Amino acid sequence: MPLTLIKGTFQLLGAAPDGDSVRFYPDDPAATKKAGLRVRLNSRGGMQLRLDAIDALETHYRPRGGELLHQPASLGAAAADRLVSLLGFTSVTRGEGGVVTAAKPEKVAGHILTRFADKYGRAVAFAFPGQRPGRSVDGSEVFLDAKTLKNSVNFQLVSEGLTYPTFYSLLYVDLRQALADAASSARASGSGVWASDLTTSGFRLRSRAQLQDELVLLPKLFRRLADYLALDETGGVSLTGFAHFLDTRDDRLFTVPDGQSTELATLVEVKRQTVKLVVPPERIVFVEA
Repeated sequence: MPLTLIKGTFQLLGAAPDGDSVRFYPDDPAATKKAGLRVRLNSRGGMQLRLDAIDALETHYRPRGGELLHQPASLGAAAADRLVSLLGFTSVTRGEGGVVTAAKPEKVAGHILTRFADKYGRAVAFAFPGQRPGRSVDGSEVFLDAKTLKNSVNFQLVSEGLTYPTFYSLLYVDLRQALADAASSARASGSGVWASDLTTSGFRLRSRAQLQDELVLLPKLFRRLADYLALDETGGVSLTGFAHFLDTRDDRLFTVPDGQSTELATLVEVKRQTVKLVVPPERIVFVEA
């Protein structure tokens, strides 16, 4: 899979990295512009990364018109802590809202492989600690295969069961399969989120507190539930209209290996207050909006 190599440093101070996003500062301030990436940079040239192909439990999600929400905190924190550790940080102190107030070292060298930005201006990337082996030039196009993928923090987090696989159509098939296999192995061993995951077995929603503190779900399903519940100003949790709400979203996808083209609404079963995803996450490939 051809991707643009960008060298730089990972930095945490003042940011709130979670299990699938972190701040990265290119060595070349013009790196993203040269690569034709529509990435939003802060005043110091830093950009927010969205780690490709994975989704960690939400640590701070705010649905439109709603309050700040999270998924079970211990698992969300475990993914966030493991991410910064894999990158090479040895000590991280967080303040209110998960904002990093101290980190050792203050920055670590690393590199990313990317080829596009999402609609929020984040580089969608595979992140690696240290320098890329060999003589690849900063800003050059390099090929990422399944073997090299295993050195990425993306792959490590999936293989340890700390994040869910969440695939989009621009991800090449060989990389997707390697990540899907890693996720399946993590599920079989009951690692991380898989020890208590309810995404495909189903759950009965009783309260908003339960959604935040107890239910371990695919983050995309959590976000859709949170978005739907935010529409009810009374604080209720009735799922009477949830299936219709999903149908109004543009969550286009196809399933593998059968290649069925459909929408998320058709894969989420809603029966009164019970919800479940009818296929495992690694068989779903979303189409970029």
